[in-house]
Amino acid sequence: MSDLGFIPVTLVPVVWIVAAYLLGSIAFGILVSRLFGLPDPRTVGSGNIGATNVARSGKKSAAILTLLGDVFKGWFPVWLALQSIDVMWVISAVGLAVFFGHLYPIYYGFKGGKGVATALGVMLAISPMLAFAAVLTWIAVFAVSRYSSLAALVAAALAPVYAWYLLANADNAIGLSDYVQTVLVMSVFLIWRHRSNIRKLLNGTEAGFGKKK
Repeated sequence: MSDLGFIPVTLVPVVWIVAAYLLGSIAFGILVSRLFGLPDPRTVGSGNIGATNVARSGKKSAAILTLLGDVFKGWFPVWLALQSIDVMWVISAVGLAVFFGHLYPIYYGFKGGKGVATALGVMLAISPMLAFAAVLTWIAVFAVSRYSSLAALVAAALAPVYAWYLLANADNAIGLSDYVQTVLVMSVFLIWRHRSNIRKLLNGTEAGFGKKK
């Protein structure tokens, strides 16, 4: 692994990881809401900064931009690391750093979102087929239930299974355990961040699209 100009080689992983975390800390839900003159998503609906809560403002274009922004910030640093670094644990650490940046953003008092779109971006960089499988699962569950949270939970639970299967059949198995572990860690935290939604789903008070509260 080469250095970055004046940065010592030993510090290169730290630079990548810190930069990924700072990028992950950018809350597109808040920025897009300000751009469209919408209420701060932390003050309305579920209080989440993600696209689903932004969509509840009634501005679909704002929700789409939020979704794309959160996916992009998860995808870009991992994709860039894959082009520049040949150490798999560093690439995996970059993915986790941008994911945790979204969950615990330094710019907003470490109070962030649930990480679904950002995790999707990370998986998209690691394996487009993995991301496709997760999205397909989300769509199928949402189409049946109309609950975004339930769709995210099911997709998160199955993502490590998809990762193990898809990456285990890849031609290059180097770093396999790092990638699978990365997806597993993200899945655990995704489910944990949805714990309030799990309680609401169990007691029947979760808000679903097209459903009466």
